[in-house]
Amino acid sequence: MSYKRILLKLSGETLGGENGVGLDEKAMDAFASQIAEIARKGVQIAIVIGGGNIFRGLSGASKGFDRVRGDQMGMLATVINSIGLSLSLRSHGVKAEVFTSTPMMPMARYYMRDEVLDFLESGGIALVAGGTGNPFFTTDSGAALRACELRCDALLKGTKVDGVYNCDPAVNPDAVRFDAISFDKVLADELKVMDLTAFTLCKENNMPIVVFNIRKPGNLEQVVAGTGICTTISAK
Repeated sequence: MSYKRILLKLSGETLGGENGVGLDEKAMDAFASQIAEIARKGVQIAIVIGGGNIFRGLSGASKGFDRVRGDQMGMLATVINSIGLSLSLRSHGVKAEVFTSTPMMPMARYYMRDEVLDFLESGGIALVAGGTGNPFFTTDSGAALRACELRCDALLKGTKVDGVYNCDPAVNPDAVRFDAISFDKVLADELKVMDLTAFTLCKENNMPIVVFNIRKPGNLEQVVAGTGICTTISAK
């Protein structure tokens, strides 16, 4: 495997199946199967999941919600998603625990970096929920932060597209996908990968970002092995 320790970022919508809403048991089981397979091959995995399938703080703010409270609701949504995926992972015979950025016992363990590192090194899969624990930050920022804290080899962003393109492939059929691209090129061309705070944190800490299609069966294992279709963003 090319990567020994990864941070896998999933959107909440991916757990909602085709409709992207709520929790779809088949979708969760499909992702859990892929994740468990690479865990059994020795890859250490931390996971951060968004909450957009349940509630998104920004959308609440646009409808008159207090932004701080709205973001807190979004953080709770990520906990629900993480608990759900942890159960699916356990059903595939791997250890999985949910860690949260704010104390939430007995539903989940409080995130402490050294404890999570010990858990990863013991072969467990750590689902880190609650974002950064603060409002005004996205789960992309939470994923970037945890990837750097946990000294991951890369942040893998699982999406519904197979990488980063020079323009929107859904609009332009002639869009070209990059196999590899630099942080500076992404910024210069204003390509949308993740929010600027998260992207800058990865750039400053030389944390590679790998964008790939998580919905394609077997693609996660191929990407981790260095053979899958994806775009790798790095300092080079």
